[in-house]
Amino acid sequence: MLAIRTRHRRALALAVATLLAGPTLAATPATATTTDYDSTYYKNAVGKTGTSLKSSLHTITSSQTKISYSAVWNALMATDQDPSNSSNVILLYSGASRSKSLNGGNTGDWNREHVWAKSHGDFGTATGPGTDLHHLRPEDVQVNSIRGNKDFDNGGSTVSGGGGSLTDSDSFEPRDAVKGDVARMIFYMAVRYEGGDGWADLEVNSSVNNGSNPYMGKLAVLKAWNDEDPPDAFEERRNQVIYDSYQHNRNPFIDHPEWVEAIW
Repeated sequence: MLAIRTRHRRALALAVATLLAGPTLAATPATATTTDYDSTYYKNAVGKTGTSLKSSLHTITSSQTKISYSAVWNALMATDQDPSNSSNVILLYSGASRSKSLNGGNTGDWNREHVWAKSHGDFGTATGPGTDLHHLRPEDVQVNSIRGNKDFDNGGSTVSGGGGSLTDSDSFEPRDAVKGDVARMIFYMAVRYEGGDGWADLEVNSSVNNGSNPYMGKLAVLKAWNDEDPPDAFEERRNQVIYDSYQHNRNPFIDHPEWVEAIW
């Protein structure tokens, strides 16, 4: 916990220094914060920016143990366990704590939400992007249905049972407490899946209504969410559980949220 607080203080200091210095024209080198993995897992990425950093992170995150879609159920019960009640999971958009046993497809159940909508790139639930725990989260069945395959943007009407989430005809805005989580999951997918392993090249763009194209938007909004909602203890623990017990790869934007700006 001390390490987490220290890293967050460093990130805050960097943000203040950046504001005082004013705008810059070049991307900031990816050395703004340090983690326990910088000299090992991220050693080939530290110090890089732009396409070079993105390429290095793709190579790093592609070393991954894949799991089946059916195995995702039990994995989510571990990755998203309620810190205050080990019998429950925390639902992403609503923030509700719900019994692990209420997983399924009925009203009142939670199911497996693909944060990068699986139709955006048409990967479905096949092993690979369709089962990648770094963007799969528990969510209430009805809230999940309301989100559907919409892109992310600000605005809309209140989602019933959505914990403060908003939606309109072409976009979804999650509750404030997980906006950064959502953004970092989207950026992970855009780095991990580059089209060279039989799946579509997933990219973040500045549009909504992306349909079946392998894009998710909106870029400027997701970047703002990453800044406004930095990684918390729940998100960091989740990243560690996935790394230690399941896929053995990490979401680099949880460890280094400043790498979003260094790439995009």
